[in-house]
Amino acid sequence: MAFSPEMRASDADREKVAAALREHMVVGRLNAEEFNERLEAAYAAKTFGELRVLTRDLPDIDLKNLPARPEPMKPQAKPVSENLKGAWAGWAFVSLVNWGVWIVIAMTSGELVYPWPLWVMGPWGIGLLIATLAQSQNNDKKRELGS
Repeated sequence: MAFSPEMRASDADREKVAAALREHMVVGRLNAEEFNERLEAAYAAKTFGELRVLTRDLPDIDLKNLPARPEPMKPQAKPVSENLKGAWAGWAFVSLVNWGVWIVIAMTSGELVYPWPLWVMGPWGIGLLIATLAQSQNNDKKRELGS
């Protein structure tokens, strides 16, 4: 069946035209105002003819290679400084050693011993958590400022 300008367009057809318009804007064939106008018209279009009008003054792009929907941006992992990684590794090692000592004492005494390693882990871990969160916020501010 041949496509006719009067045939109804699907959501996927509209998305493909929107993707083509984005490509044309990226390479500079459309300015932001023209892009926004054509994009609104693309999403409002009901037929292939209405969609074709939006791109008739633009060179053809192979629409089969364009995604129907733009891929969502993947969140980037926030970098943690080497100093903080080392601090967390030290905290984990010392905590493990303290719990090992506690287990040995609990087993040799034959009774449940007060979990004193929590007093070592807790304050140190809270301090590291605060430092990590503060660095994360600083990294976010730097990204916002573009530095």
